Amino acid sequence: MNLENTQVQMRKGILEYCILHIISRGEVYASDMLEELTAARMIVVEGTLYPLLTRLKNAGLVEYKWVESKSGPPRKYYKLTEIGSQFLKGLSDTWEDLVQSTDQITQKSKTIV
Repeated sequence: MNLENTQVQMRKGILEYCILHIISRGEVYASDMLEELTAARMIVVEGTLYPLLTRLKNAGLVEYKWVESKSGPPRKYYKLTEIGSQFLKGLSDTWEDLVQSTDQITQKSKTIV
């Protein structure tokens, strides 16, 4: 089994949750999302982020608006929809349950036989 592949799969599994969480704080530009995800060592590239943002938009979880930029072409800013906020709440509840369950298992002392 390859450790790196497993680590990548773990990150992919929570990427949507992290992106929705970033967007929930207010309108955000995709490159700012990339910067925050990279700083958090989520190792995301544009080729991963943009298709995911499109899926989230098509699912009605996020919407965007174009904003003129002084330094180039217009920028697309994302925000959560009401459905997206409800979806994120459900994911947050699930995340808390998973963290608690994982901690319960991983924090248990090893039994000496």
